[in-house]
Amino acid sequence: MDRRVMTMLLLLMTVTMMVSSWCVMGVTGYYRGGEEEEEEWGEEERGGGGGERKGVFVLDKWEEVVRTDAGVVRVVTSPLLRGFHSCSGSDSDLGRLGGVGVRHGLMHIGFIFMEPNTLFVPQYLDSSLILFVRKGEVKVGWIHEDALVEKQLKMGDIIHIHAGSTFYMVNTGKGQRLQIICSIDASESIGLSPYQAFYVGGGAYPRSVLTGFDPATLATAFNVTEKELYTFLGAQTRGPIVYINSEVAERTPWWTSIGRGLVNTKTRDDSSDRYVSEENDEVDNGPWTWRKLLNKMLGVSSDNEDRRNKKGKPVQAPDPYNLYDRDPDYRNNYGWTIALDEHDYAPLKHSDIGIYLVNLTAGSMLTPHVNPRATEYGIVLGGSGRIQVVYPNGSTAMNVKVAEGDLFWIPQFLPFCQIASRSGPMEFFGFTTSAARNRPQFLIGASSVLRTMLGPELAAAFGISEARLRDAVEAQREAVIIPSWPEKRKKGRKGRREEEREEGEPSLIFKEVV
Repeated sequence: MDRRVMTMLLLLMTVTMMVSSWCVMGVTGYYRGGEEEEEEWGEEERGGGGGERKGVFVLDKWEEVVRTDAGVVRVVTSPLLRGFHSCSGSDSDLGRLGGVGVRHGLMHIGFIFMEPNTLFVPQYLDSSLILFVRKGEVKVGWIHEDALVEKQLKMGDIIHIHAGSTFYMVNTGKGQRLQIICSIDASESIGLSPYQAFYVGGGAYPRSVLTGFDPATLATAFNVTEKELYTFLGAQTRGPIVYINSEVAERTPWWTSIGRGLVNTKTRDDSSDRYVSEENDEVDNGPWTWRKLLNKMLGVSSDNEDRRNKKGKPVQAPDPYNLYDRDPDYRNNYGWTIALDEHDYAPLKHSDIGIYLVNLTAGSMLTPHVNPRATEYGIVLGGSGRIQVVYPNGSTAMNVKVAEGDLFWIPQFLPFCQIASRSGPMEFFGFTTSAARNRPQFLIGASSVLRTMLGPELAAAFGISEARLRDAVEAQREAVIIPSWPEKRKKGRKGRREEEREEGEPSLIFKEVV
């Protein structure tokens, strides 16, 4: 065999053995030099080395996919789709997982910000969405069973939109900015981007998908001349999120060429799905409301009173579900938790995604627990606190402070806990990668696994007497949410304090963006 070939084979075998041994070290907890390696890793996780990182499971990098003077859309890409779970990835700490707990979780998290009186133009995506209204009010219209339906959403409401279903959103809150948090089902995506938008409404910017067809084909389909076609298909240049006030409408050729029966000349009648004229307070059933414009473009029914599809059958779209109107699944003096699955809200089963909301009083702790069925994504809605995560080898994966706007993820099976700061309550919301009941396993507390398995076998596993084990396990009388010990700032072995943000300082993702 050629000498060069032999040399290359030996080099390849050496590299393979090195990579394999590195992966095994991550899973088994083998540390070079004992405590020296553990200390170095711990310093990095605690913000050492210049404080460039907050923690391996805190997601602080996002992509701005839409920006106009009327609104912004930001997306945080799932770390599982950035190759972090691979031993050959760029993040050595996640390599310690050895692939544990990362089989599910193909989800991105999106943040939508819209100024008052703005429209997110009609579009459809290659990914399913679950929208959660964090602040403000929004009207969402989408195609459901070949009919256009509209739902008015308020703070705390959740709604599901199928991939490929054309929809639009209007900020209806008077003088109030709209904030929406959404899950984006990455498993349905056709490309490498977080999602792909296909704009139905649009013009020069964003370009409507209609503009890709031959002009003669479009003119025939619309039953208009090519001159009339160019009048409205090239008019929109303000982006995917636009203002819809009268001043903008007046100078936009699209509206003047089609007609004046638009949202800008109407006010909302909250008691129905109709628009009422400001001039004579009569119901306007004119031909060019936003609703009917979309119906015409998509060829769907314009009968909105009883919402019938093209076959004349009545359509009943799912209503939004409000998390704040639901009684907590668990509550005590130290906080409460809500978990929403497909049994509570049927649309969740379409994307196989669950939802949760937790509120911890000042200083309280959601005890160490494990998610046996799902990976969890969460965002701090208010307050500040701390998140601790543990690797399979029993070492600390992350122990960091989080504040409003911070986004984190917890791989399936990894033990973790959340602790509210002593300065005030902490509330966090999130998605899980399973619509089935998660049934988290609590490791400590009155309803814990240790309490349930208490006996001679468990005592033998800890190497102590059963009586001593019972004293330790039964000392905590609270379950699920408990009061925590006072928080202390500890110095590392190298004499450096933890590098933390000031308490309550919000993440950049929720700072003013428009």
